[in-house]
Amino acid sequence: MKAIKHILTAAFALATFAGTAIAGDDWLTDVDAGIAQAKKENKAVMVEFTGSDWCPPCIMMHKKVFSKSEFTSKASEKFVLVKIDIPNKDKELKKKNSKVLQKYGVRGVPTVILFDADGKEFNRFTASQFPDVDKFLAHLDSALEKKDMD
Repeated sequence: MKAIKHILTAAFALATFAGTAIAGDDWLTDVDAGIAQAKKENKAVMVEFTGSDWCPPCIMMHKKVFSKSEFTSKASEKFVLVKIDIPNKDKELKKKNSKVLQKYGVRGVPTVILFDADGKEFNRFTASQFPDVDKFLAHLDSALEKKDMD
C-alpha cells in the first residue's frame, strides 16, 4: 500500500511539473521562459492566448493550425512557441493566466502576440484571421520581414 502511495505521489508531482513547463509538443506555458529561450536560440517568440475549453475560434485554431505538426515544425524554426490558456475547467490556471492577459493588455482570445528575443512586442493579431496552417505561417513570415525592415 505504501509503495502505491509513493508511486501515485511521484506520478502526480511529475504530471504537475510537466504541465507547468510545456503545454504540448514544442509549446511553453510561460512568456518570460519563452523570451529567455528565444534569446539563447536567436529566435522570436509567438504567444498564443487561448480559451481552450470554451472559445469556439480558439478550439477551431487548435484543431486546424496549432496542433498540426506541419505548423509547429515550421513555426518553431523561427519562433519559440508559448501558449497562455485561460480554461474554464481549471480555475487555478485561469486565475494565474488571467493576470498574464492583463499584463499584456489582451482583451479577447484567440490573440497572438509576437515578441523579439529582447521581449519587445512587434506584432499582435487575432489568430482566427488566418484559419489554416499556410495562411498562418505566411502571416508569421510577413510579420518577421516587416520587423526586420524597421
